[in-house]
Formats: sequence, C-alpha cells, structure tokens
Amino acid sequence: MQAQEELKQIGAIAKESGIPIKTIRYYEELGLLESSGRTEGGFRLFANNVINRLSFIKRSQSLGLSLSEIKEFLSIHDQGELPCVHVKVKLQDKIAEVDRQIQQLLTLRSDLEALLVGEPLVSENAETICPIIELAEVKELAGHNGMGSLKKY
Repeated sequence: MQAQEELKQIGAIAKESGIPIKTIRYYEELGLLESSGRTEGGFRLFANNVINRLSFIKRSQSLGLSLSEIKEFLSIHDQGELPCVHVKVKLQDKIAEVDRQIQQLLTLRSDLEALLVGEPLVSENAETICPIIELAEVKELAGHNGMGSLKKY
C-alpha cells in the first residue's frame, strides 16, 4: 500500500515557488492547475508536483508563450503525452515574431538616426515646436500619400 501523498496549503506552495497566492488562484481558475481539495478552513491544498507545473508555466511565459498556449501544452501532458512537437511549432512561431519585431526596431532606429544627422532646422513659425520632429511627420505623410515633394501645410 502506498503512503498518501503529502498535500501542501496554497501558502506553502506560494512560498516554495515564489509565485504569489493570487497568481496561483488565477492559474487554477484558468485550468492550468488543479487543487487536490481544501482544508477544513477552506485553504486550497496542492500535491507536490504543482511546483514543477508552476515552474513550467513561468519558464514558458518567460519565452513569450501565452497562458492559452501553455494550457494547451499542459492539457496534452495531462493526457499522458509529451507536448514537445506542439511546443516546437509555437517556439518557431515566436522566433518569426521576434524577427519581425527586430526588423521593425531596426527600421525605427534608422529613422531616428536619419533625423539626428540632418542639419539643425530653425523655424520662425511660432507654432512650430520642434522642426526635426515636425519635418519627419511631413516626410512620413508625403511618403504615405505618394507625394513626390514635401509640402508644409
């Protein structure tokens, strides 16, 4: 006969995992975790393996995976399978997303550098706040409208 698994209260799980009680409750509400019952006082009880599950959730989040994606992986695991094939596909998607973001940031960096290398602009128009930024806005509008030359309105 196996000894009954030791159950821990939510406070002990929070302390051991470093994850706030409120977050653990939220994960349970979303179906990422399942409590093993409650104490007479109403405190949630969890099996020791919940620490590994919480660690998996936090590591997955740090890799940019959503709670919805993580729930999908945990569901596959709970059915007795390894979700690695699904994880691999999601991580490949994340890499593509990161590459797009990097390209957008490089474009932004290039635009910002272009603004800084231009000659200092002076404007006698009292409504002008900063010609560097306002000229950039006019250039951007001209580019989007297909206008060949810059026109100040």
